[in-house]
Amino acid sequence: MKQGLGTQLRHLIELLDGAVLQAYMDAGLDYRPRYTPVMRVLAQQESATIGQLAALAGITQPAATQTVALMKKEGLLLVVAGGGDGRQRVVRLSPQGEQLLPRLQACWQATKRAADSLDAELAFPLSACLAQAIAVLEQRPFGERIAQAGKPTPPTT
Repeated sequence: MKQGLGTQLRHLIELLDGAVLQAYMDAGLDYRPRYTPVMRVLAQQESATIGQLAALAGITQPAATQTVALMKKEGLLLVVAGGGDGRQRVVRLSPQGEQLLPRLQACWQATKRAADSLDAELAFPLSACLAQAIAVLEQRPFGERIAQAGKPTPPTT
């Protein structure tokens, strides 16, 4: 039986994230791959709001909120009140998070080289395919496609 798109994507993520997680463990790091988009943003700039993190990291705001909460709990981030009225939450690396950055950056470089080698072995680079799929789905979301696919087709005469 041929696997559906969702099943294939979940399996691909398992293969990729599992290997990346193992690389962190082999490097002696207690760190989750899902933290990387947030860490990369905060490695580039001192602080950001949750909304800024989401936009700059290319993740949804709920994903950013959940990830920041986990990272704060693990001591990697500090979250403080910001803005004129204090309602906005500003996120920055904790001293522990800053100390971790050089080791993470070495892992990220190795992961990038591995991803480049994967792209080189494929008929069409996975990174380019994913970028194209994201761009197309941002123009016409998958939910809209599902709704359209569920409509009956008019009979032909």
